[in-house]
Amino acid sequence: MSKTSEHIYTMHIDDGAPSHPGGSNNYFVGDPQKKMVIIDTGDYERKWTKSIIEYYVQLGKPPIEAILITHGHGDHTGGLDRLQDLVGCPVRCHPDLVGKLSRVLGDESMVIPLEDREKIHLDRSVDLEVIFTPGHEVDHVCYYLACDGVMFTGDAVLGASSTSVRDLTSYMKSLELITTYEHDTVCPAHGPVVPPPKGKDLVQWQLDHRLSRERQVLAALEKGALSISDIRSSIYPSDLDERLIPTAESNVERHLDKLVDEGRVCRTDSIFNIAQ
Repeated sequence: MSKTSEHIYTMHIDDGAPSHPGGSNNYFVGDPQKKMVIIDTGDYERKWTKSIIEYYVQLGKPPIEAILITHGHGDHTGGLDRLQDLVGCPVRCHPDLVGKLSRVLGDESMVIPLEDREKIHLDRSVDLEVIFTPGHEVDHVCYYLACDGVMFTGDAVLGASSTSVRDLTSYMKSLELITTYEHDTVCPAHGPVVPPPKGKDLVQWQLDHRLSRERQVLAALEKGALSISDIRSSIYPSDLDERLIPTAESNVERHLDKLVDEGRVCRTDSIFNIAQ
């Protein structure tokens, strides 16, 4: 059993996914002698769900106030029905995710939408603040535990790599928002927990990394790169794992979308002709 801070217990699993090295995490937050919440429910694999359940038993089967979801990807909501059946509590998520999770559980009354900046009270001075952080996905939520100085970043900031992004403009604004919260530890959904002193600066580092990548994309365009593949080849290592190429090219495309929206880059539509 891994106790990360006074009110946080981390269940880590080595899932071996190349897109997020360092494994994955689910969190139990609160006091096992009183009440707790669970953050995310892992992937669909039976082994993963079983690991969460075994961890719950090791904690003494504490009352679970809610299952909190960071976003709707399958490796964060898998096993939700089995865990909810076991602990019998409501599921809390971004409003845009309520419909999907209600269908998973078959019970609309058990899925309650979160409100931005809402505080979930667990004990005296132990409150989790809800922070809507779109970018990785539109329904992404981070959670802030001020009393322990911890930011639960879901997939917005990972512990050992950068993350994929759907909307870079929103993502950058979300990272800027997270940096305004005083924290010295980052508890990501994937990769190791990042404690002090690195945890204090990790979100800012990711923000700086994105700005640096943007400069690289612009430099590649100035050198004559014309396609997403050309730009990716220019700015990523030549020995990049082939399994990561689609994610890398998706990130390049998101940077280009942002630059086009800002009027800094022009997009020319592809032209197609019948092959001779």
